[in-house]
Amino acid sequence: MQNIKHMQFLDSHIHMTSRTTDDYERMAAAGIVAIIEPAFWMGQPRTEVGSFKDYFSSLVGWERFRASQFGIKHYCTIGLNSKEANNDALAEQVMELLPLYACKEGVVGIGEIGYDDQSEIEDKYFRLQLELAKELNLPVQIHTPHRDKKKGTSKSMDVCLEHGLDPSMVVIDHNNEETVKEVLDRGFWAAFTIYPNTKMGNERMAAVVQQYGPERIIVDSSADWGVSDPLSVPKTASLMLDRGIPEEHVRMTCYQNPLDIYSKSGQIKESDWIEKKPIDQRVLFNENSVLRGQQPKIESESNIIK
Repeated sequence: MQNIKHMQFLDSHIHMTSRTTDDYERMAAAGIVAIIEPAFWMGQPRTEVGSFKDYFSSLVGWERFRASQFGIKHYCTIGLNSKEANNDALAEQVMELLPLYACKEGVVGIGEIGYDDQSEIEDKYFRLQLELAKELNLPVQIHTPHRDKKKGTSKSMDVCLEHGLDPSMVVIDHNNEETVKEVLDRGFWAAFTIYPNTKMGNERMAAVVQQYGPERIIVDSSADWGVSDPLSVPKTASLMLDRGIPEEHVRMTCYQNPLDIYSKSGQIKESDWIEKKPIDQRVLFNENSVLRGQQPKIESESNIIK
């Protein structure tokens, strides 16, 4: 990836709770300066509202701190994911939590929300969360279903418009070649999760940008606890340059576009990482460290309070 060494990237959909500190180190070395971590399903259904509370707290607390220890600015979106929305009794309790976290520092939107099975109960909680986003004037990040994706994507946009959301405030994620045209034609942001072997690969992503251009298109990784790659954004950027896509188009899709939409929250701006503090891994979070006894990295002694 020599051709991107001078570039910076913003991965606007990555689940770092599932990743290791090694990933943070590799991401920073590859030029990723900021990330957005959407609230999502952890792989096993949660059974108590307290587990959601602890999870949301970690997104705005520990994970934000952990990223900073490797020079990356961390933001998140807060929401009840579609898969767990099917537990009605639990979902009602989670809805009471959401306003408490959606207004916290570093929260840039409501998400990821939407449909999985496209059930009536998913629809109920999708609509409630759209209303919350409207009330708080926050961007929305929508998870489109893996099954019957085209129908679910169209329905997601229909419901957003029914609730009076401005398409320019809504990111439709997990797109593919079947959905992208409608999403762009209707004025929404079209995000693509790049996976090593499934969903969108970076070759296909490059072809999409070549066909549609960079306007309102976002490249992200969605790296999580499954087979995925936290370097999908810089790797895709490198490939796009190799395919002759102009560097400005690469910068837009892998950095500027996600910054533009999520900055509407008032919680993320470019100066956050341009003017970031030097790394000091001696700093603790609730008396905890990322080091596990290793030598701390200290970038500038002159800026450390003795």
